[in-house]
Amino acid sequence: METSKFFPSVEIPNEGCQKTLKNCNELLPTLPQSKAWWLDQLFQYQGFWIPSFGIRGSMLINDHFKPRSTDIIVATFPKCGTTWLRALVFSIINRNSFDFSDHPLRKANPQELVLFFEGYLHKYGSTSFVDGLPSPRLLSTHLPYSLFPTRMTDDTSACRFVYICRDPKDVFVSKWHFANKLRPKELPPLSLEEAFDLFCKGISEYGPFWDHGLGYWEASVESRKKVLFLKYEDVKKEPLGCVRKLAGFLGVPFTPEEENNETVAEIVKLCSFESLSNQNVNKSQTSSGERPVGNSDFFRKGEVGDWVNHLSPKMVEKLNQITEQKLNSRYWIQL
Repeated sequence: METSKFFPSVEIPNEGCQKTLKNCNELLPTLPQSKAWWLDQLFQYQGFWIPSFGIRGSMLINDHFKPRSTDIIVATFPKCGTTWLRALVFSIINRNSFDFSDHPLRKANPQELVLFFEGYLHKYGSTSFVDGLPSPRLLSTHLPYSLFPTRMTDDTSACRFVYICRDPKDVFVSKWHFANKLRPKELPPLSLEEAFDLFCKGISEYGPFWDHGLGYWEASVESRKKVLFLKYEDVKKEPLGCVRKLAGFLGVPFTPEEENNETVAEIVKLCSFESLSNQNVNKSQTSSGERPVGNSDFFRKGEVGDWVNHLSPKMVEKLNQITEQKLNSRYWIQL
């Protein structure tokens, strides 16, 4: 059985993984439930609203995943710049392996190049195939930081997390658009008002948004060598500086020679929203069994402040108030 052309084949889940999946199946009916924005019911699990596949993936990670010191976890709340961050990390880590004119990002969506951790674990019911990935393993996740085992998050582990966060108003608008692309045709569109009410209550995939971001932010303050916290707005404003910072954190800083031959600028150009969205592979609207949306659906606008075109003054006021209350002035995005 093949995961994709980029990842190794997987085996039938062993007895330990089968036991974890059985435990998960027994747990799910006991958890509080709510309607999801798109394909799956949401379950309240350890303080977050998680789809069933995310809970299965999390339990498999906790019970069976063996981290390596070189592992890099690309973490985001949905619609905070996941595709962009995957592209940046992949291109930085592999910059000496490919020519920019014939780069994998010109032929494949970043979703195919950086494995969606809990999604693949859920699908194949096993962590065995991750063992076959070469180091450094690049793994993408939407899971909250608190759901990872201590062997991945404590100070003795060299496993590193890169997290990008975004203004919640832009996150909400982007997620609402994306949800309506994912919803089955037999379901009515999710209205802006209904989605807004759910988002404010913290009920959305991997929500509440504020608790998700705060977990990674606090971890980045406690251990700057373990967790790098980036603001979407900063990366848009100062991409060269942020890419240099990201490379340094990943342990592969740019050399003077690379600075002279404009490697940093080439990475920024290759991974820009304009470049990625204009690649032929990312113009495809064809969905598949792997994903119910096409590659083009991961690219809408990528703008900062697009929320002004969708939210009423009352909506803006409410989201700002919730943000201030939830984070007690600790928030990393200036409102």
